[in-house]
Amino acid sequence: MTRYGPMYGPDVTFLGVPPCTVEEPVTYAGADVVIIGAPFDGGTSHRPGTRFGPSAIRQACYLPHDGSRPSLALRVDGLKDLCVYDAGDVEMFGGDIERSLAALETAVHAVAAAGAIPVVLGGDHSIALPDATGVARHHGLGRVSLVHFDAHADTGDVEFGSLHGHGQPMRRLIESGAVRGDRFLQIGLRGYWPGPETLAWMAEQRMRSYEMTEIVARGLDTCLTEAFGIATDECEGVFLSVDVDVVDPGMAPGTGTPEPGGFTSRQLLDAVRRVCYELPVVGLDVVEVAPPYDHADITAYLGNRVVLEALSAIARRRRDTASGTPWNPTQPLLDAR
Repeated sequence: MTRYGPMYGPDVTFLGVPPCTVEEPVTYAGADVVIIGAPFDGGTSHRPGTRFGPSAIRQACYLPHDGSRPSLALRVDGLKDLCVYDAGDVEMFGGDIERSLAALETAVHAVAAAGAIPVVLGGDHSIALPDATGVARHHGLGRVSLVHFDAHADTGDVEFGSLHGHGQPMRRLIESGAVRGDRFLQIGLRGYWPGPETLAWMAEQRMRSYEMTEIVARGLDTCLTEAFGIATDECEGVFLSVDVDVVDPGMAPGTGTPEPGGFTSRQLLDAVRRVCYELPVVGLDVVEVAPPYDHADITAYLGNRVVLEALSAIARRRRDTASGTPWNPTQPLLDAR
């Protein structure tokens, strides 16, 4: 089967890693990570444009696209120390959300079943439903917890007459049994949605949602440590879902539903590093990068760096597990050189 490649833009892989084809597992045999593009904004409630997100995230870097990115902080190369492939984009027609989400779930499940970690580049947040479901089908329904960075809870019910959209995937995941409500951790919520009825539903599911006021009062590290303890209880792995609108729009303007008062980009990168270093991450997605509203590629660069931070931390976790020597974040950069 011919590699599908991209739906929009040139056929480039993430920073030059080797290409593969999802329908041909032999092309990614032995992979640790397979990157999948989900160029879909058919679930958007406000400003569309995230269909161009995967292409922008893949290309957003001023360094050569040579399949190598050594991390100054973690002293590993996430693209070299892990075996990383890029499967291109899943065909996701904006006019048929159910067909598009089903195609993405099939691709994500194929990658997970092959023993690799699927890293999905969105796309609006409606793709979290097939992403986490595809991973949970392999590891066990209800056996994968979800750590969710977002300004919005995404737990709406019926929007514009549809059960699917970027404001509803978390409710659908819980209702389907793919993810347990009491192993659902949301970090960075703020603003003026959802209303009391939806919040009551979330409480009934025993979700744990860290709103920004609580994070500011208690400290991000404290909240993350608490969330990690919940995430690893009675679950085989963790799915990480990062909506770039968790970051303040002053630092991430290129997104469809911006909400002032969020994380700094530094806080998000540090948090992603902690998640992927301290937890057994079995899948992740980065969503809601919308290039039409971006300025100087600021948000695309952030999405790119979220992926790199995650891969670097996974590589560091594996190295430290094998050696028994933990990473020391206080070590000066030039020590032992």
